[in-house]
Amino acid sequence: MTPISKFFTHNFRRNRRIWLIPLAAAFSLGGYVLASQLYFKIGFPLDDAWIHQTYARNLALRGDWAFLPGQPSAGSTSPLWTVLLVPGFWLGAQPPIWAFFVGWLALSAVGWLGMRIHQRLAPAPAAAALAVGIFLCLEWHLVWAATSGMETLLFAVIILLVFDQLLQPEQNWLLLGILAGASVWVRPDGLTLLGPVGLCALMLNPTWKGRLRAALLVAAGALACALPYLFFNLSLSGEWVPNTFFAKQAEYAVLTQAPLLNRFLRQFSLVLIGAGVLLLPGFVLFVSRSVRERRWSALALEIWFLGFLLVYAVRLPVVYQHGRYIIPALPVYLILGLAGMTGWVGSQRPAMWRRVIGRTWAISLAILLASFWLIGARAYARDVAVIESEMVAAAQWIAGNTPRDALVAAHDIGALGYFGERKLVDLAGLVSPEVIPFMRDESWLTSYLDQRGVSYLMTFPGWYPDLVRSKTPVFQTHGEFSPPLGGENMQVYSWR
Repeated sequence: MTPISKFFTHNFRRNRRIWLIPLAAAFSLGGYVLASQLYFKIGFPLDDAWIHQTYARNLALRGDWAFLPGQPSAGSTSPLWTVLLVPGFWLGAQPPIWAFFVGWLALSAVGWLGMRIHQRLAPAPAAAALAVGIFLCLEWHLVWAATSGMETLLFAVIILLVFDQLLQPEQNWLLLGILAGASVWVRPDGLTLLGPVGLCALMLNPTWKGRLRAALLVAAGALACALPYLFFNLSLSGEWVPNTFFAKQAEYAVLTQAPLLNRFLRQFSLVLIGAGVLLLPGFVLFVSRSVRERRWSALALEIWFLGFLLVYAVRLPVVYQHGRYIIPALPVYLILGLAGMTGWVGSQRPAMWRRVIGRTWAISLAILLASFWLIGARAYARDVAVIESEMVAAAQWIAGNTPRDALVAAHDIGALGYFGERKLVDLAGLVSPEVIPFMRDESWLTSYLDQRGVSYLMTFPGWYPDLVRSKTPVFQTHGEFSPPLGGENMQVYSWR
């Protein structure tokens, strides 16, 4: 019996109400989708989601791994997520619908795995464990991610699978290596999982022979999955990693000038927005207890979580879009915080004052969870409305009002690639990596666009003020959602 089948069999026998977890996930996801429909229309809250859809469509219908048909490129950060979107095109489903279905599966898996990991960290009655799974399915960051059309929660599932295996009485080191290696097909930063796996391989094996054996198995599994990924990117772009790995860091390099501690605290503050703030004491309690008891598997979770935030603080310290880059690590923090608090409240013969505090905390947590679920639904609906009324609207205008052979330059290429279906110059460098060295130099960009013979430029005016200063706008979206949020309306300029 495989580890996954063992997981489902064990948990369904232990708690037959486990079906409430996918039901809670469906409720959450459906509520957010309904909120976007009532607010404006159904869609994605990120333009990047359309990048995956474009790659998936070209793969499904043409057999090409390309953003622009016939031009293979490494602009997809998450090849595995792109592949999972392909069946939707075979089935004729609308892009958001199939992505929401896969997102529901991922959110349900996060709930199941979170329940299981919590039980290993802080054994509790079946009802309490089930509540942990439902909690995760209602946490607003995770619901937003499930409906984002992005790979975020798929990465979270792999992270939780790794830590679930590390918390087993006996570890399957080969499987752990395979999971860590396979994670790069979802996000390149998945390689950070080799850190906690290596720590546990060293500390959980009493002999050097056992440690060496574990290390070799982990390395074999990781290399078997990671090497094909590296050669996959090399064959497409001449680089070992996707173009996005370099492009995003180049775009936001200026943010790394802030003090490192400030950058780290900003990353950590993102997990406190919502119910997470009430889990901070539990997180601290659990870390303290793990250190005292030398629980290496639990410490591996904690070290990895903090290290993951530190990596982003060092290399890509952005906090926009509700902290979407660190959302995959959020379930780890939430589970540790819940384990710490439930362990403290449920200690043997707790005093009356501890029981009172525990009940007050639980009620407050439930209220905060529900409140931010509603706040998150509104934020999600606004995010979708901005993308649909700006990026999608501009892309659809280009599709209907420009020559088929027009060359269009743009910073946001997701919706433009999917709906516009024109030749593109990507100012963000995802599918035009040659612009990365000078992507912030507008004078150099001007010369480059002239050299390429660009016909149109699609952008928010404030993003490239020098580029648009002498250009004639031929279309403006007049979307009603972006300006009240401090943004602008997307414009299309005639370049030549």
